[in-house]
Amino acid sequence: MRFVLDAEQRLFGETLDKLLVQAAVPAVVRDWAAGRPEPGLALWRSLAGAGVFAVAVPGRAGGAGVLPVELVTAFHELGGHGVPGPYAETVAAAVLLDRLSPDSPWLPGIAGGTTVVSLALPPAVPYALDGDVAGVVLVVEGEELRAAVPGEALVSLDPARRMFPVLSGDVTAVGPEVAAAAGQALDLGTLACAAQLVGAGRRLLEVSVDHAGSRRQFGRPIGEFQAVKHHLASALVELEYARPLVYGAALAYGSPDFPREVSAAKVMASEAAYRAAKIALQVHGAIGYTDEYDPSLLIRKARALYAAWGSPAAHRARLMSELSRPGSRRDRGARRPPG
Repeated sequence: MRFVLDAEQRLFGETLDKLLVQAAVPAVVRDWAAGRPEPGLALWRSLAGAGVFAVAVPGRAGGAGVLPVELVTAFHELGGHGVPGPYAETVAAAVLLDRLSPDSPWLPGIAGGTTVVSLALPPAVPYALDGDVAGVVLVVEGEELRAAVPGEALVSLDPARRMFPVLSGDVTAVGPEVAAAAGQALDLGTLACAAQLVGAGRRLLEVSVDHAGSRRQFGRPIGEFQAVKHHLASALVELEYARPLVYGAALAYGSPDFPREVSAAKVMASEAAYRAAKIALQVHGAIGYTDEYDPSLLIRKARALYAAWGSPAAHRARLMSELSRPGSRRDRGARRPPG
């Protein structure tokens, strides 16, 4: 199947890209990591105004309903610029609240950018990202949705991804519908994370190609050496395979295949972005490790997102379980009589 974004979807992505270029995101990332969230929250409100959260909030709460392709487009740009903050957690929380509390006052706040939500969904998402900045912190424990309070921050490979264990508070919803809604929220958050990974990987590949064309050794650019070309080509191939899987998962939203497609997308996106980050380090050399060099922020983020919202191993296991269950597409194909 051939899939291309329509004109409005392309314009949405281009608008976000321009907004983020003008926002000087690397400085925002460094402020966020240093405990100065004000520039990041101002950017949050600007992105909300551009519609980033509206694509996960129902129309009755000021959104546009869940538009998974637009969501992937938005998070691809967020990942490519390394924007800090609990964006995936907030859109996942919007789905959760829509299912469990349709009249929640937090939903209009999410759409408008005035409500920042962090969400823990153990075991896949055991910690609340940026729990100290979020105005609302939620945790799902079995069949209970609870308000939560963040504990002490944990050290992260990416200083702009501050993880907080949560202390459970009041129950806001209870019952089997909580577990079902949490599963839907987990899948949407995972899809958003996969899109961020592909965006980060693509950006890392771009800066690596640029650097390889300007850095010279033995009298010529290192990009002319065959070994460097092979590494960059390998990263491109993996990213080109990952991107359609992520959009394919978006197109499967609302179908029984969505969980399986999301897991496949997350596996490929994690590994493609991780490879791009490794190659970026190899191409850049020691400068790739320095805090002052902007691509180092993306290298760290790509590694941190690799295991966020479920590791590749966890999603492979889930994928195999989905494929082998009775009634799955694979199972139906295996049982089809010959001829």
